Amino acid sequence: MPDTVRNANQRTPKEIYLKEICFQAVREHYAALGIEAVLDLPTPLITDLLPHLTVCQLDELQPALNQRGISTHSGWIGVLQDMCGPNHVIDFNTEEAAKHEVMRMLFTLVFYGFTNPFVKRNITNLNTPSFLWAAAKCIKHFLLTTPVERLTTEQRPLLELLEKRIGSVGVSQCIDLSKRKTQTALYVLHRLLDHGVAKKLVVHVQCPIMLSWILHGRGSQYVNPELRNLMYSKRASCISQAASFSADGASCSSSLEAGASEDQDDQATPCKRPRLDYYDESGEANFTVDPQVLCQSFTPCDGRSAGACPWGQIECLEIRQCGSNSLRVLNSALPTFFCLRSLTLHSIATFRDSDVLGLARALKQLSESPRSSLTDLSISVLPYTRLMGILLDASPNVTSLHVEIQTVMWGPRFLPHHPRMAELDVSGAVKLLPKLELPLEKLAVKVAELQTDLHFITSVLRHSPHLTSLHVAGMRLPTGSSQSQLLTALLELRFNDCRLLEKWSDKEESLQQLVAALKTVPSLHTLSLAQNRLAKNVCVLAELFSGSSPSSVKRLDISSNFIQPAELLEFAKRLRTHPPPHRLTLDLRKNPGDRDPDTWNTALTRLRPFCVLLVEGWNSTDTMADHISNM
Repeated sequence: MPDTVRNANQRTPKEIYLKEICFQAVREHYAALGIEAVLDLPTPLITDLLPHLTVCQLDELQPALNQRGISTHSGWIGVLQDMCGPNHVIDFNTEEAAKHEVMRMLFTLVFYGFTNPFVKRNITNLNTPSFLWAAAKCIKHFLLTTPVERLTTEQRPLLELLEKRIGSVGVSQCIDLSKRKTQTALYVLHRLLDHGVAKKLVVHVQCPIMLSWILHGRGSQYVNPELRNLMYSKRASCISQAASFSADGASCSSSLEAGASEDQDDQATPCKRPRLDYYDESGEANFTVDPQVLCQSFTPCDGRSAGACPWGQIECLEIRQCGSNSLRVLNSALPTFFCLRSLTLHSIATFRDSDVLGLARALKQLSESPRSSLTDLSISVLPYTRLMGILLDASPNVTSLHVEIQTVMWGPRFLPHHPRMAELDVSGAVKLLPKLELPLEKLAVKVAELQTDLHFITSVLRHSPHLTSLHVAGMRLPTGSSQSQLLTALLELRFNDCRLLEKWSDKEESLQQLVAALKTVPSLHTLSLAQNRLAKNVCVLAELFSGSSPSSVKRLDISSNFIQPAELLEFAKRLRTHPPPHRLTLDLRKNPGDRDPDTWNTALTRLRPFCVLLVEGWNSTDTMADHISNM
């Protein structure tokens, strides 16, 4: 037995090869061996075995191994590396985070029949009810596309499990409310949002009428007129049909139980299902989209409730492709959307001024109600910085704001004195009155604007005494500017692509000044200086941890800074002289380590005793990648 548990680097190649054969045999004959046979192995051998097991085997073993104090983290990381490739950075430090990522990636692929090289290699282990059941118990987000008919038939127990587990639903296809085949998707949405625990919705497509259907009754009191016509025209006829068929099948019993009972016999009488379409006098088919009627139609007889279905509440809404039509639907719903806590809008192109003003009016109406819950707001892309002030003025209770700004070089522009701007008290929003105190705790500003209004940004900082997280990307900070007095309470600071050293003749001195300022922020634990052309000046950052008051930073991102191997080695030498007080997560991605692999690896070896390193492969023959990293 001592030979069995020796460290792998003490074994001969022949011993290692034999061990691999044994691990593969355990994987293939796991069902015959049983879980106890694996648990009886010595701990070092179990740890070596984990990366060779299937996803379902890892899931089954995890509870028992955890009781023995053994983590399955290495096994889940092994799966991720197999799926994503050796050069992909895997930043999941806990067992549950790594497991969730595996299940998240695989569930959608397997459920909808999609494939990739990993799925092809492992299809016999993945294309099983047991895998889908295990994954469904783990995932928190469900991506709705088509088809989903199986969730209303043989996989109904899976739908019932998803209702209990899924907190976030994504819609990746436009649902045509006029077509009968989409009613199944509407029913699944209804079950997850209204009968389930899902509170977050992510819409990936432009489909205003579908958005109206989703928002209807789930927080806002507004009813879209077009949707009202679809839902309630001849609704009584549909309900009458559904009731008729329900009566016919009142004595039938469901053939599905609320669990994964694979051995259940199939003797139950199937329940009759009412037709969801009817024909008017012209002979054209009409379809019901009313969630209540859909639910009575699709739900098995013994699962139907006597009363009306509940209405869920959407607390977090994200629209990935928010065009003007979708925004109009949202703006109508916002004034009474009291349960909404977080709103994220991504425009297909830059938002028009009129779009932003309409949104601001709706947000203003919502904020004026004491029932409003909105605290998180994310908007991209705005045409210029001052519209950010209008949104702040319209949402005075927001504690987290993320905006992306990109200059519009064409089309009509509203000036600050324009009447439509005046409606929203723009002077107050842009200038920020001296006595105004913003409740902001998190602020992220990504800028791709020729002339950034730095005075406005710094004014926001000065009036945000509760700010703990600041992300700035793309902003060109002026020479000699120092806002350290504004950052005293920050936990997280990101200056990405700000060209911090661009205008300084003595770049090392400039970076030393920044380091000195950051060391005065005792609460700071996350710092990102990615894409800032630090290059050879990266060595200065080691001074963060020098002196009697070292920085408390625990995560440092210096990716995409064109740091070459010799420069990283010098950084490692200085950091070893003044090691961080806490284990430091160091992001080194997108730096040209392959220009001198031996020196690069030597630097990584010196850093590993006190750093968790995030690195990935770099191909210096790709000159465009080099150029982008050093832009």
